[in-house]
Amino acid sequence: MAPDMAPASPLDTLLSAADRALRAVFTPPKAARPLPAETRHPDPLPHDAQRSARLMRVNHAGEVAAQALYHGQALIARDDTTREWLLSAAREEGDHLAWCEQRLAELGSRPSVLNPLWYAGSFAIGAVAAAVGDRVSLGFVAETERQVESHLTDHLDRLPEDDTRSRAILEAMRADEIAHGARATQAGGVELPAPVRALMRYASRVMTRTAYWI
Repeated sequence: MAPDMAPASPLDTLLSAADRALRAVFTPPKAARPLPAETRHPDPLPHDAQRSARLMRVNHAGEVAAQALYHGQALIARDDTTREWLLSAAREEGDHLAWCEQRLAELGSRPSVLNPLWYAGSFAIGAVAAAVGDRVSLGFVAETERQVESHLTDHLDRLPEDDTRSRAILEAMRADEIAHGARATQAGGVELPAPVRALMRYASRVMTRTAYWI
Protein backbone atom coordinates (compact mmCIF):
# COMPACT_ATOMS: atom_id res chain seq x y z
CA MET A 1 0.00 0.00 0.00
CA ALA A 2 1.36 3.44 -0.88
CA PRO A 3 2.29 5.57 2.17
CA ASP A 4 -0.19 8.30 1.28
CA MET A 5 -3.12 5.87 0.98
CA ALA A 6 -5.40 5.28 3.95
CA PRO A 7 -6.40 1.67 4.69
CA ALA A 8 -9.80 0.65 3.43
CA SER A 9 -12.61 1.05 5.94
CA PRO A 10 -14.76 -1.97 6.90
CA LEU A 11 -17.59 -0.49 4.83
CA ASP A 12 -15.31 -0.10 1.79
CA THR A 13 -14.18 -3.70 2.22
CA LEU A 14 -17.76 -4.98 2.39
CA LEU A 15 -18.80 -2.92 -0.63
CA SER A 16 -15.88 -4.31 -2.61
CA ALA A 17 -16.87 -7.84 -1.62
CA ALA A 18 -20.48 -7.19 -2.67
CA ASP A 19 -19.29 -5.77 -5.99
CA ARG A 20 -17.16 -8.86 -6.66
CA ALA A 21 -20.12 -11.10 -5.83
CA LEU A 22 -22.48 -9.30 -8.20
CA ARG A 23 -19.91 -9.37 -10.99
CA ALA A 24 -19.20 -13.08 -10.51
CA VAL A 25 -22.85 -14.14 -10.51
CA PHE A 26 -24.74 -11.65 -12.67
CA THR A 27 -22.27 -9.90 -15.01
CA PRO A 28 -21.09 -11.65 -18.20
CA PRO A 29 -17.46 -12.49 -17.43
CA LYS A 30 -14.60 -11.19 -19.57
CA ALA A 31 -11.36 -13.13 -19.78
CA ALA A 32 -7.99 -11.39 -19.61
CA ARG A 33 -6.48 -14.31 -21.51
CA PRO A 34 -7.69 -15.64 -24.87
CA LEU A 35 -9.81 -18.77 -25.06
CA PRO A 36 -7.34 -21.71 -25.13
CA ALA A 37 -8.93 -23.08 -28.32
CA GLU A 38 -9.20 -19.66 -29.97
CA THR A 39 -6.34 -20.22 -32.43
CA ARG A 40 -7.97 -23.36 -33.78
CA HIS A 41 -10.41 -23.32 -36.63
CA PRO A 42 -13.97 -23.38 -35.26
CA ASP A 43 -14.94 -27.01 -34.99
CA PRO A 44 -18.41 -28.42 -35.62
CA LEU A 45 -20.51 -29.31 -32.63
CA PRO A 46 -19.45 -32.63 -31.09
CA HIS A 47 -21.60 -35.64 -31.83
CA ASP A 48 -22.93 -35.54 -28.27
CA ALA A 49 -23.25 -31.79 -27.74
CA GLN A 50 -25.71 -32.25 -24.89
CA ARG A 51 -23.21 -34.23 -22.84
CA SER A 52 -20.51 -31.64 -23.53
CA ALA A 53 -22.87 -28.85 -22.50
CA ARG A 54 -23.81 -30.56 -19.24
CA LEU A 55 -20.17 -31.15 -18.35
CA MET A 56 -19.26 -27.56 -19.18
CA ARG A 57 -22.21 -26.33 -17.11
CA VAL A 58 -20.78 -28.23 -14.14
CA ASN A 59 -17.38 -26.64 -14.75
CA HIS A 60 -18.95 -23.19 -15.05
CA ALA A 61 -20.72 -23.72 -11.70
CA GLY A 62 -17.42 -24.86 -10.24
CA GLU A 63 -15.77 -21.64 -11.35
CA VAL A 64 -18.56 -19.59 -9.79
CA ALA A 65 -17.87 -21.49 -6.56
CA ALA A 66 -14.11 -20.97 -6.95
CA GLN A 67 -14.61 -17.22 -7.30
CA ALA A 68 -16.73 -17.25 -4.14
CA LEU A 69 -14.23 -19.30 -2.14
CA TYR A 70 -11.37 -16.95 -2.98
CA HIS A 71 -13.52 -13.86 -2.35
CA GLY A 72 -14.65 -15.18 1.04
CA GLN A 73 -11.11 -16.09 2.01
CA ALA A 74 -9.73 -12.73 0.87
CA LEU A 75 -12.34 -10.84 2.89
CA ILE A 76 -11.21 -12.49 6.15
CA ALA A 77 -7.48 -12.97 5.42
CA ARG A 78 -5.22 -11.50 8.07
CA ASP A 79 -2.10 -10.99 5.94
CA ASP A 80 -2.15 -8.45 3.09
CA THR A 81 0.12 -10.59 0.92
CA THR A 82 -2.18 -13.59 1.33
CA ARG A 83 -5.20 -11.43 0.53
CA GLU A 84 -3.64 -10.05 -2.65
CA TRP A 85 -2.66 -13.51 -3.82
CA LEU A 86 -6.16 -14.84 -3.22
CA LEU A 87 -7.65 -12.01 -5.27
CA SER A 88 -5.07 -12.57 -8.03
CA ALA A 89 -5.96 -16.27 -8.15
CA ALA A 90 -9.65 -15.33 -8.26
CA ARG A 91 -8.98 -13.21 -11.34
CA GLU A 92 -7.39 -16.20 -13.05
CA GLU A 93 -10.42 -18.27 -12.07
CA GLY A 94 -12.46 -15.48 -13.69
CA ASP A 95 -10.81 -16.39 -17.00
CA HIS A 96 -12.00 -19.96 -16.50
CA LEU A 97 -15.51 -18.68 -15.83
CA ALA A 98 -15.51 -16.66 -19.05
CA TRP A 99 -14.13 -19.55 -21.09
CA CYS A 100 -16.77 -21.96 -19.78
CA GLU A 101 -19.56 -19.45 -20.39
CA GLN A 102 -18.41 -18.85 -23.96
CA ARG A 103 -18.23 -22.57 -24.63
CA LEU A 104 -21.71 -23.08 -23.18
CA ALA A 105 -23.06 -20.47 -25.60
CA GLU A 106 -21.32 -22.20 -28.51
CA LEU A 107 -22.95 -25.46 -27.45
CA GLY A 108 -26.36 -23.78 -27.33
CA SER A 109 -26.71 -24.21 -23.59
CA ARG A 110 -26.80 -22.08 -20.43
CA PRO A 111 -25.21 -21.88 -16.98
CA SER A 112 -26.74 -23.46 -13.89
CA VAL A 113 -29.76 -21.56 -12.59
CA LEU A 114 -28.46 -22.25 -9.08
CA ASN A 115 -25.28 -20.19 -9.50
CA PRO A 116 -26.32 -17.62 -6.85
CA LEU A 117 -26.70 -20.51 -4.38
CA TRP A 118 -23.30 -21.96 -5.32
CA TYR A 119 -21.71 -18.54 -4.83
CA ALA A 120 -23.34 -17.84 -1.47
CA GLY A 121 -22.53 -21.24 -0.01
CA SER A 122 -18.94 -21.23 -1.25
CA PHE A 123 -18.35 -17.67 -0.03
CA ALA A 124 -19.44 -18.70 3.45
CA ILE A 125 -17.18 -21.77 3.39
CA GLY A 126 -14.21 -19.67 2.26
CA ALA A 127 -14.83 -17.09 4.97
CA VAL A 128 -15.01 -19.78 7.66
CA ALA A 129 -11.76 -21.37 6.46
CA ALA A 130 -10.03 -17.98 6.51
CA ALA A 131 -11.38 -17.19 9.97
CA VAL A 132 -9.44 -20.16 11.37
CA GLY A 133 -6.17 -18.66 10.08
CA ASP A 134 -4.26 -17.89 6.91
CA ARG A 135 -2.31 -21.17 6.93
CA VAL A 136 -5.52 -23.17 7.19
CA SER A 137 -7.06 -20.99 4.49
CA LEU A 138 -4.12 -21.69 2.18
CA GLY A 139 -4.36 -25.39 3.01
CA PHE A 140 -8.01 -25.22 2.04
CA VAL A 141 -6.96 -23.75 -1.34
CA ALA A 142 -4.42 -26.54 -1.86
CA GLU A 143 -6.93 -29.29 -1.05
CA THR A 144 -9.65 -27.67 -3.16
CA GLU A 145 -7.32 -27.48 -6.14
CA ARG A 146 -6.28 -31.12 -5.74
CA GLN A 147 -9.91 -32.14 -5.84
CA VAL A 148 -10.63 -29.85 -8.79
CA GLU A 149 -7.67 -31.32 -10.68
CA SER A 150 -9.14 -34.81 -10.18
CA HIS A 151 -12.57 -33.57 -11.24
CA LEU A 152 -11.21 -31.98 -14.44
CA THR A 153 -9.28 -35.14 -15.30
CA ASP A 154 -12.52 -37.11 -14.96
CA HIS A 155 -14.34 -34.65 -17.23
CA LEU A 156 -11.58 -34.86 -19.84
CA ASP A 157 -12.18 -38.62 -19.90
CA ARG A 158 -15.96 -38.14 -20.21
CA LEU A 159 -15.99 -35.51 -22.96
CA PRO A 160 -16.91 -36.71 -26.45
CA GLU A 161 -13.68 -37.49 -28.29
CA ASP A 162 -14.47 -34.98 -31.04
CA ASP A 163 -15.01 -32.08 -28.64
CA THR A 164 -11.49 -30.70 -28.97
CA ARG A 165 -12.56 -27.15 -28.12
CA SER A 166 -13.94 -28.03 -24.67
CA ARG A 167 -10.95 -30.29 -24.10
CA ALA A 168 -8.49 -27.44 -24.71
CA ILE A 169 -10.35 -25.27 -22.19
CA LEU A 170 -10.34 -27.95 -19.48
CA GLU A 171 -6.65 -28.72 -20.01
CA ALA A 172 -5.74 -25.04 -19.56
CA MET A 173 -7.94 -24.83 -16.47
CA ARG A 174 -6.32 -27.90 -14.96
CA ALA A 175 -2.84 -26.44 -15.44
CA ASP A 176 -3.90 -23.27 -13.60
CA GLU A 177 -5.49 -25.25 -10.76
CA ILE A 178 -2.32 -27.29 -10.26
CA ALA A 179 -0.30 -24.07 -10.11
CA HIS A 180 -2.70 -22.50 -7.60
CA GLY A 181 -2.52 -25.53 -5.33
CA ALA A 182 1.28 -25.65 -5.46
CA ARG A 183 1.52 -21.93 -4.72
CA ALA A 184 -0.80 -22.25 -1.72
CA THR A 185 1.29 -25.08 -0.28
CA GLN A 186 4.52 -23.16 -0.82
CA ALA A 187 2.98 -20.14 0.92
CA GLY A 188 2.52 -22.20 4.09
CA GLY A 189 -0.79 -23.99 3.64
CA VAL A 190 -1.27 -26.84 6.09
CA GLU A 191 -2.81 -30.22 5.30
CA LEU A 192 -6.43 -30.40 6.37
CA PRO A 193 -7.76 -33.23 8.58
CA ALA A 194 -9.17 -36.25 6.74
CA PRO A 195 -12.79 -35.61 7.86
CA VAL A 196 -12.62 -32.07 6.45
CA ARG A 197 -11.26 -33.34 3.13
CA ALA A 198 -14.04 -35.93 2.98
CA LEU A 199 -16.68 -33.29 3.71
CA MET A 200 -15.26 -31.12 0.91
CA ARG A 201 -15.55 -34.03 -1.52
CA TYR A 202 -19.14 -34.65 -0.48
CA ALA A 203 -20.11 -30.98 -0.92
CA SER A 204 -18.44 -30.96 -4.33
CA ARG A 205 -20.39 -34.03 -5.44
CA VAL A 206 -23.67 -32.43 -4.42
CA MET A 207 -22.91 -29.36 -6.49
CA THR A 208 -21.58 -31.16 -9.55
CA ARG A 209 -24.42 -33.68 -9.72
CA THR A 210 -27.03 -30.96 -9.36
CA ALA A 211 -25.43 -28.54 -11.82
CA TYR A 212 -25.20 -31.31 -14.43
CA TRP A 213 -29.00 -31.19 -14.74
CA ILE A 214 -30.10 -27.78 -13.43
